[in-house]
Amino acid sequence: MNNTTQDDWDSHWSRFASAAEQNPANVLRMDAVFDRLGLSGAGEGARVLDLGCGQGEVLGVLSRRFPSAGLMGVDLSAEGVAKARARLPQAQLTCANLMQPVDLGAFKTSATHAVCSEVLEHLDDPSALLRHARVWLEPGARLVITVPAGPMSAFDKHIGHRQHFTAKSLQEVIEAAGYRAVRVSRPGFPFFNLYRLTVIARGQGLVKDVGQAGELPFAARAAMKGFGVLFRLNADRLNLGWQLVAVAEAPH
Repeated sequence: MNNTTQDDWDSHWSRFASAAEQNPANVLRMDAVFDRLGLSGAGEGARVLDLGCGQGEVLGVLSRRFPSAGLMGVDLSAEGVAKARARLPQAQLTCANLMQPVDLGAFKTSATHAVCSEVLEHLDDPSALLRHARVWLEPGARLVITVPAGPMSAFDKHIGHRQHFTAKSLQEVIEAAGYRAVRVSRPGFPFFNLYRLTVIARGQGLVKDVGQAGELPFAARAAMKGFGVLFRLNADRLNLGWQLVAVAEAPH
């Protein structure tokens, strides 16, 4: 989801959907998100809005972990929303540009919880997205955000990353949008950092690996599976990872 014309998100989800689903970092992020989202039981009474839902990966995992929770999603990409709708016909999904004021009536109900995972780094003005999304959130709703920290790779630039964050800069974005930043943590040390260094070292080679068809070669898929195992051994308590996860609260 972006506010500039150079990022073609319909093309992105058409080309990179398969590669995105094989990324072991997604599991790390989803575990971090659901650990902090504050849902209990089967998610009874919760309505979770995914800001920048893409093809519905986060909502898909959410539906399995918390089958009673209501699912809501918004994305700029019609291609992404179509993929999410095919995967999750029970979800409320809409296509909208959150860099502009949005239609309050796009959803039947407001959300009690929200997720914004790996979206803000693509935006020139990330606070604007969070600010406009507030119309869909209940007062005091909990929002969990993930963004990358650490150096940027050639592939990051290829898919439109504008910036990577520090804990301080992410907190500033959250507060500028009118939310209360509850806490910001940095999971993933040491193996997520090592994974990121591997991605950075590949340079333009990773862009070529994914290729026009959006498929990764066997060696890359095997490496991703290996890192997925190593991620279980991360020492998240050290708070030194290159993944940032923030918990925020919508204004009352």
